Amino acid sequence: MTAVLFLLRAIILVLLWGFVIAAIVAVRHDVFGTRPARAPAAPKQPRPSAPRQQRQAKPDKSAARKLVVTDGTLAGTTVTLTEQPVTIGRADDSTIVLTDDFVSTRHARLVPAEGKWLLEDLGSTNGTYLDRRRVTSPTPVPLGVPIRVGKTVMELRK
Repeated sequence: MTAVLFLLRAIILVLLWGFVIAAIVAVRHDVFGTRPARAPAAPKQPRPSAPRQQRQAKPDKSAARKLVVTDGTLAGTTVTLTEQPVTIGRADDSTIVLTDDFVSTRHARLVPAEGKWLLEDLGSTNGTYLDRRRVTSPTPVPLGVPIRVGKTVMELRK
């Protein structure tokens, strides 16, 4: 009889610890989110050398040069655009860090592509909107069109 009680107590203790660990994992996931899986890097191809007489193409004058936050807690913030992607979210390593309950840890990203900027939603819960339309795939962003992430609105400008 005592062996059965001991075994029952041990099973309950294991189940209780399993529940505690599951709760800790769930809280950690809510606080820190998950990291997006990275695709393996493609091997670099050697670039053909261009003749010296050939000049580089002039940058597109209509291309966006900055991202301006127009509404929200960071209103007035300006980010100068380079060839690097701009990440938006609650994560500390984001280019634009938003402390908004409606923003995911890694919410959205702006990526340069052939003189344009593409807006991508990174699987956020509440969605990313470009001029009142929800972004479901990489979408080109025209100048001056509002991008809404949570309660924050931003736009590309020259």
